[in-house]
Amino acid sequence: MDVLWAPWRSKYISEASKKKDDSCIFCDFPKSTDDKEHLIVYRGKFNFVILNAYPYNPGHIMVVPYRHVSSIELLSDEEALELFSIVKRAIKILRKVYSPDGFNLGINIGRVAGAGIDQHVHVHIVPRWNGDANFMPVIGGIKVLPELLEDTFNKLYKEFNNEDEAFDR
Repeated sequence: MDVLWAPWRSKYISEASKKKDDSCIFCDFPKSTDDKEHLIVYRGKFNFVILNAYPYNPGHIMVVPYRHVSSIELLSDEEALELFSIVKRAIKILRKVYSPDGFNLGINIGRVAGAGIDQHVHVHIVPRWNGDANFMPVIGGIKVLPELLEDTFNKLYKEFNNEDEAFDR
């Protein structure tokens, strides 16, 4: 069996495990009007798009319902329809901005399934390129990302909020 190591995520895991209160970033961040500070690149009626602060690759985003539910089947039909409409549009935008060779889409439901925030369901979209996994995380204990989060935010915010690229509803 091959093992996928992601040691750069240990900071996120250790910080999440120390968190004792009942707050939820996916509930708290959209309440703010400072989208750049909270890395929110798009707001829909029922869902929003946020950058992953600890990305696997540049352009790693998450589509998140505003409503605090722990699993996909708990979403209303309207919430689910918009969520997957946003996923579809996000892939189109990520292809335009980054030209990836593929994508990983993931919904981790429950802590045992790998959900870091297991009480608020969300969809990960990770752009992938041939050869994007290398020796650095394993040997050096670091992940090399060729783009600052701020640059990723600026590129994706512009595309998600471009009036000419409105959703096909």
